[in-house]
Amino acid sequence: MSDEEDPRLRAARYRDAEDARRAGEPAPESGRAPGAAFSAVDRSAVIETEIQQAIRRGDFDGLPGAGKPLANLGGGNDPDWWIRRKIETERLTGLGPPALSLRVEDRDLHATLDRLHREADVRAAVEDFNRRVIEARRQLQGGPPVITPTRDVDAEAADWTSRRAARREAAAIAAAAEQDARPKRRRWRRA
Repeated sequence: MSDEEDPRLRAARYRDAEDARRAGEPAPESGRAPGAAFSAVDRSAVIETEIQQAIRRGDFDGLPGAGKPLANLGGGNDPDWWIRRKIETERLTGLGPPALSLRVEDRDLHATLDRLHREADVRAAVEDFNRRVIEARRQLQGGPPVITPTRDVDAEAADWTSRRAARREAAAIAAAAEQDARPKRRRWRRA
């Protein structure tokens, strides 16, 4: 596309000519032959002028992030910066090496099990976790070693049962305390 066909360039020329006409100055293209293209210096001058006018008008005021430092500006040259940012913003899980993801899952296993409603589901979840730990130990793909221990299915099921009973008891106590805290309604009898 030549400079003459570029609509942005034609619009910039038109604005310059109109601004000059309103100010009573000669048109900016009067020194050039009609239809001559802008040079690189002229183009950068037009762009700089537009930027300065926009700054004076306040077009750049109140933009999001104004006055704040750029994130991760001082970090080293990380070629995978974009994938790390995507993982953080989307909160994606399971993308790292199995050793690290299993450590995180091991740390949060009780919370995961507490969301289950049946003991059979708890046993199945612990067996699945153990299967993935053993499978990760068999992999020889490099990365950090898998140090996550397997879990005893019967012990985890017993712990889940005791935690569930404790939660039910705490809920019953809280409900009773709330019931006692309510004001008593008096019933009036007709005489």
